[in-house]
Amino acid sequence: MICRQSQLTPKRVDALSQHRVVGVALGSFFTLAVTDAGAVFSFGSGTLGVLGHGSLNSEMLPRQIDALTQTGRRFVAVAAGDCHALALTEEGQLYCWGWGGANSYGQGANHDTHHTPKLLTALLGERVAFVNAKAVSSCAVTETGELYTWGDRNRHHSGHGEVEEEQAAPRRVEMPGGVQVAAVALGVAHMLVADEDGGVWACGTRRALGLYSPDAWELGGVREPTRIPTLRVRLR
Repeated sequence: MICRQSQLTPKRVDALSQHRVVGVALGSFFTLAVTDAGAVFSFGSGTLGVLGHGSLNSEMLPRQIDALTQTGRRFVAVAAGDCHALALTEEGQLYCWGWGGANSYGQGANHDTHHTPKLLTALLGERVAFVNAKAVSSCAVTETGELYTWGDRNRHHSGHGEVEEEQAAPRRVEMPGGVQVAAVALGVAHMLVADEDGGVWACGTRRALGLYSPDAWELGGVREPTRIPTLRVRLR
């Protein structure tokens, strides 16, 4: 019998007890997990093919994504938005699936959904070291410290200046002074970027960044990465 009740206290996921999970990602009603052996599991709602199993079926228990296993590659990280997902190989390649409006697959504007993972060809010339996603946006950081973003841009949080239309394919963010990026956190309306020295940069709506003043109108957002001098992070 499948239990659909809410779980009000932490409980071990017994279906993964034989695996050592090293990374997880939470989408909208679905979960991804990657193990130290390089396998990727998904479970939850299968809307728009976000589970990567070739259908819209939901999975109440973690299920290994066979299409990723068949690539013969070892996966080291996963990321999830509302309706799309990404998995990173140890060689620095990205596989994506779900709603095509958030994952362009390097083919330009394409809003088709993909029910199984597909290689992101637009970044084949780069070795990705970090990946993140949120809502209908994604980002990737290469081993050389370059930041790429793509997806929804209507809240100015992708770091590409005045252009506000959807960014259909990964596009490199021009960081001031050639700053090298180490990690990124995406929000629905803002983005925080940590550089290799622990400095923090931000873009997005002023309200989300804590720059909004209730005594004045919010004049748009911070459209390009801007240094926050009072913040510094320690990178592992």
